[in-house]
Amino acid sequence: MVTINLPLDGRITPYTLTGTPIPLARREAKSFPRVVFAAAHVVADPLADNDPWLTPAIDWERTLAFRHRLWDLGLGVAEAMDTAQRGMGLGWPEAQELIRRALAEARGRSGALIACGAGTDHLAPGPDVTLDTIIRAYEEQIETVEAAGGRIILMASRALAAAARSPDDYVKVYDRILSQVREPVIIHWLGEMFDPALEGYWGNRDHLAAMETCLDVIVAHAAKVDGIKVSLLSKEKEIAMRRRLPKSVRMYTGDDFNYAELIAGDEEGHSDALLGIFDAIAPAASAAMAALGADRQREFFDLLEPTVPLSRHIFKAPTRFYKTGVVFLAYLNGLQDHFTMIGGQESARSLAHLAELFRLADRARVLADPEQAAERMRRVLAVHGVV
Repeated sequence: MVTINLPLDGRITPYTLTGTPIPLARREAKSFPRVVFAAAHVVADPLADNDPWLTPAIDWERTLAFRHRLWDLGLGVAEAMDTAQRGMGLGWPEAQELIRRALAEARGRSGALIACGAGTDHLAPGPDVTLDTIIRAYEEQIETVEAAGGRIILMASRALAAAARSPDDYVKVYDRILSQVREPVIIHWLGEMFDPALEGYWGNRDHLAAMETCLDVIVAHAAKVDGIKVSLLSKEKEIAMRRRLPKSVRMYTGDDFNYAELIAGDEEGHSDALLGIFDAIAPAASAAMAALGADRQREFFDLLEPTVPLSRHIFKAPTRFYKTGVVFLAYLNGLQDHFTMIGGQESARSLAHLAELFRLADRARVLADPEQAAERMRRVLAVHGVV
């Protein structure tokens, strides 16, 4: 067994790893009883001579290899989403290239599930931004994804949140966009805990009141909506909305605090999944979905429930910095050779936070090689003066 000194609870404490890694196994998305997307991160190029806070440098080979790993496990890829640091280091020019490259890789595989984020992040919010300007911005990004043969995840718009004066303004924008899309989209309702600029989305700070507007839009355009991903970190709100959706519209859980029970469902229904945490715990998510498909519900929970404390830690407030934990786990698991992020976001969490993440990842059995993970953890500790 491996022992490592970790800064836990304000002091340096020996910690002995006990987790047995969950084995990797190739699976196919069609074998799962739920539609499952992992929102995938991007791998930075640490050798690029760039300004990390201003100009992203991406290691395309490693970034795309990670998508193939998700597909190998049977998971879909939700591309160019907030987990890829969209709006927090990844701009629209880089997102376009990411989308084109990822779609090209998916075309070379049988059964690869992928959907891509389209929003308005190339449009800076401001007093001169009108609803028509926002609609044109959405149309531009949608055209880019559709021209490359991709499905749309319709992302929330910071510009719309700033410009809208009533729920009717949201209805106007979404009516125009949904009437034009070629294929049914996944609408993404990203809560303010993930992005403070989105507070009051759908025209109301009260989520239940905002839900009414969102549901009105979905019902009016049910044929153009594959599903909605709700990221409010409230199982009660998600279930309440899930029970009111048209039968043809899926609920994709975006609840990184309660996903196990939401995916399992109840007598009135279940949620599918589009989760950032599934980037970090992909082997556990894949094995759990296989168990659920084989009607082994106890095994499903045995695999997935231990990952929930880890996820809650990674997504703790300020939730928007969760990407740091996702990338740190990729580094610990040998999926990239460095802990460097675009936008310098590796600095967004404390050493104590990363140490607790390491401990919880061990308990969740998502450290692929405990010895390698401990050695990489020691390197990070050494940089901070912990030996």
